[in-house]
Formats: sequence, structure tokens, C-alpha cells
Amino acid sequence: MVNGLLKFLSLSRSAFHAVDQIKKMLSESGFSELKECEAWQLKKGGKYFVTRNLSSVIGFIVPEDEPECFMLTASHADSPVFKIKENAELEVKNRYIQLDTERYGGAILTTWLDRPLSFAGRVLVKTDTGVKTVLVDSDRTSLVIPNVAPHMKRDINDGMKYNLQTDMVPLYGSIDCKGGFKAELASLAGTQEENILGHDLYLYSRVQPAQWGKDGEFISAGRLDDLECAYTTAKAFTMSAPRGAVGVMAVFDNEEVGSTTKQGADSSFLTDVLGRIAAGLNISAERFQQMRASSLMLSCDNAHAMHPNHPEFSDSANTVYMNEGIVIKESANQKYTSDGVSKALFRRILDRAGVPAQFFSNRSDMPGGGTLGNISNSHFSLNTVDIGLAQLSMHSTYETAGARDVEYMINGVKAFFESSVLAQSDGEYIVK
Repeated sequence: MVNGLLKFLSLSRSAFHAVDQIKKMLSESGFSELKECEAWQLKKGGKYFVTRNLSSVIGFIVPEDEPECFMLTASHADSPVFKIKENAELEVKNRYIQLDTERYGGAILTTWLDRPLSFAGRVLVKTDTGVKTVLVDSDRTSLVIPNVAPHMKRDINDGMKYNLQTDMVPLYGSIDCKGGFKAELASLAGTQEENILGHDLYLYSRVQPAQWGKDGEFISAGRLDDLECAYTTAKAFTMSAPRGAVGVMAVFDNEEVGSTTKQGADSSFLTDVLGRIAAGLNISAERFQQMRASSLMLSCDNAHAMHPNHPEFSDSANTVYMNEGIVIKESANQKYTSDGVSKALFRRILDRAGVPAQFFSNRSDMPGGGTLGNISNSHFSLNTVDIGLAQLSMHSTYETAGARDVEYMINGVKAFFESSVLAQSDGEYIVK
């Protein structure tokens, strides 16, 4: 299971490539692709998926029996990176060519310096009848963001404030390669330069994923946040056989920048899909609301493990560790959606499956950020629990997590998809 994750991470160099990998996982497991622009014909026992923007995907399984609820997971495919601007090339002193970039999300900037970098994403190409999308990946070390030597900046180790416009610009080549970026892009897309109408391209680190530690207990890679959750929920989904519930797996884009896009968790994507499922199965509006009241969502995004160098950053009691199970996250200000009901329902499922759980809260003087759960709940309200896996160095180009937790997550989410919930009244539920 760990090797599968590491392979997935090595190939998922942008949100577009991550979703493309998940599409392949689903297709190889017998799922049929639907398109938003076409009519849907659904049947009991059917397995389907649909994408939006090629950077978000929702899969669903219709059970053979009458569904009583939806059992949903939500994760995200994007990570903090640098996006290449439309007019990409910058000339410096008639000697260097840099690429003009802009920060996407809250990256730890120092981890991008002096690393082998490349770029990947999508190119929009002119066709005889319109426009088509082509995924591209340079797949070579083509960029470096060079540090300033301490001889030139003596206080560089005393705390450096980096300017995004000047300090974080990647070097692409010598002046001899002027005009070469668009030519390379056209070659990657298999077209001519004049046919490129637009692109969404992002830098990525070339450092490969690895399993390490004395007993192989750790894994490190770029984009563990949140591709570890995207992979493990997708893997569990393909292995599951829902009964009494419509199983739904959602992977959204743009969580790192607020989710307010047509393909983000704050869009209509999830509610659009759920509405079309209801219509395709002839579920009435009244029955749909009954199912919503019984439904349960896992909002899946990794959690902060206790840092070995700085344990003081963790809460004294609600602290989590790598390799000790699925993390259930909670906060009094509802930055996490977990509450007593959703925690209890998910713990009931995990206990039955024999999967360990641990509990995370931020220090009371260090409030955390929001998650997919409370964003999507503003569109489709249901019991939701925020979960994840414990990791170090979140938002670095090379993050670390526990190898054993991969199996815990897959087994726990599989058990979740093979369970169902039936609301008896507000606050009383049967877990099947």
C-alpha cells in the first residue's frame, strides 16, 4: 500500500495529474466516466465518476439495495506551489532567463530554494473546431531558485524575509535560451507555438518520494498534504462495496487558496452531482432530504504531528503522532466540523473495523485554519467529521508522514464506505 502511494505521488505533479491518476484508478476498477455536458443514465450497482476542470473529481457507487443515506469523503488535489505567469520569460542583464511566477497557497518558501525543479500542468491548444486541453510535464530538472550566499548577505541565517517578486524567481537558462520556454511548451503539447491559447502551469520539486527510518516507518514526499488523503480515500473507494448507502468520493481543487472556484469545495460541484444522482435514481425531493439527514461525510486533510524539535507547539493532551492511527480533528470555534455526533458515528465504524484513532486539537492560543468540511457544509449540510493522517513539515516541498498510517486510513475508509447511517431522530442514529 505504501508503494502504491509513493508511485501515485511521483506521478501527481499537479492537481491535473493527480486527478488523471485517480481517474485511471477508478477506470481500472470498473467505474464508468460521466460528463457534465451529457445526459446521465444510472443503474443500481453502477459505479461512476465525473470531473470538473480536470482538477476535481467525484466518484460514486450506487448500491444494489435501496439507499438510506450518502456516505461521502472529501479531500483536495492541490498543494502550495508556484504558478507560472502567462508571459513567462524574464530577461536579466542580458545574461539570464528567469520564469515569472506567483505563489499559490501558503508554501514554506525556504524549501523551494536550491532544489531541482520542473513544471507541469495543462496547456490549452487551438484546434480546427475550438480548443482542447493537453496535460504536460517537463519531467526534467529545468529550474532552480538560487539562494544568496552568506558572503553577500551576512545575516541570512538570522531570519530572512523573502520577497516573492525578487527572491523566489526560478532560473530557467542563459540568455541563449530566450524564447525557449514557449517552444518547449509547444513541444510538450505536441503543437505549434501559435496554437497555444493559454496554460495553467506549476513548479514542482524533483526530489523523489522515499520510505525511510530504521524500520521503514516513515515516508517523505512532496504534496503529502493532501494527496495522501486523496490517494487513500480513492484506494479505499475502489476496494469497497457499499450497502444501504450511495458511496461518494470527492477530490476538490483550490483548497489551498480558499475553494472559491467552480471546481472548489465552495462551488456547486458536489450538490450538482448529488442532485443528478437523485434524479437518475428517481429519488424524490422529500426522500433526498431524509437521506441527507442520515448522511455522514469525512473531511479528509492531514494533521500536524508532534514535532520532535518543538513539542511545545502541540496541545498538552490532544496531541497526535505518526503511525498511531487516523486523526480526528476538533476545534471549539468550528474551524473543524467534528462534533460529538460525527465523532461518535465515525468511532463506531472504526471500532468495528479495528482501526486505531487519535485526537487532535490545536493549542488554545494557536487557532487553526478551515477545512473542506465546513466549506462544503454551507452547500450540503450533514454530519461531518474532520480527519487526516499525522505528518510533519506541512506545506514544505518535502513532507513526512508515517508508513503504517497508510494502511490504517485505507482500512478505516473502506469500512466507512461499507457502512450506512440511519437517523432515528435528531441526535439518535443506527449505524449499519
